[in-house]
Amino acid sequence: MAATPLKTRAAVRSFALGLPGAVEEFPWEDGAVAKVNKKIFVFLGAEGNTETPAISVKLKDEEAHGHALAVPGAKPTGYGLGRSGWVTIPLGGGGAPTELLCDWVEESYRTIAPKKLVAQLDAG
Repeated sequence: MAATPLKTRAAVRSFALGLPGAVEEFPWEDGAVAKVNKKIFVFLGAEGNTETPAISVKLKDEEAHGHALAVPGAKPTGYGLGRSGWVTIPLGGGGAPTELLCDWVEESYRTIAPKKLVAQLDAG
């Protein structure tokens, strides 16, 4: 049985917040973000969003970026962020499995986190 979008979001959130130095913030009414060193590495969306649950991550690696965009319903993130490698990926609906979403969250983290925290992650 496939995980529900809300369970997938919870798993991705838990993974993201388990990364070295990661914190959760709520800069807007409609959602949470995970930050490292005061910079966002994943947009988690609103916790109870069952209509359009999605996450957004920054993927610099061309292969990962292309793979993420191939997920049904995925698209470059709005507000001009897509030009910088940000991709919005829907949760559930037979899209990307949770493990793959977490891989993309980790890649986004590695792109944004300071080198010393990435080294801590690698040593972990």
